[in-house]
Amino acid sequence: MLSSRGLDCIWIRERVRELQSEDLAEIVLASGIEAYEKWGGGVLLEDSGLFVTALGGFPGPYSAYVFRTIGVKGLLKLMEGVQDREAWFKSAICYISPDGSQSIFTGEVKGILAAEPRGTGGFGFDPIFIPAEGDGRTFAQMTVREKNLYSHRARAVQKLLKHLGLTG
Repeated sequence: MLSSRGLDCIWIRERVRELQSEDLAEIVLASGIEAYEKWGGGVLLEDSGLFVTALGGFPGPYSAYVFRTIGVKGLLKLMEGVQDREAWFKSAICYISPDGSQSIFTGEVKGILAAEPRGTGGFGFDPIFIPAEGDGRTFAQMTVREKNLYSHRARAVQKLLKHLGLTG
């Protein structure tokens, strides 16, 4: 989405410390500041999470860890017998411009959790997330283009692009 708008990004594989917080925006801002201080230039960081209503918002900012440890099957096990399947994905992007000004852009998509994994596309919890605005398919059953119509990350990126004057 970024390169198609003329925004060239250099991916730095070196990790920065990740603040432990319930707030995605707080996490990306802290990481963004550390990256800016370390490498300078314009900095762009993203974090996202799956928030499940019946689990009090869990896994939320711990989604990557939960996926690595118990995976989709483990999350579905936690949801066994639970009627309320409401969930949402949220993304937070931190942009720190070359002059050091900081901006946060968020995107969210509401939906429900499927009873079992469906589809082979995407990553993470995509096989069990059905966006409310969609047609009943999980993110993993959609093409990238279809997923980007609903995606939390795509919504946050659109806000970033607007901020940078790269939309339209």
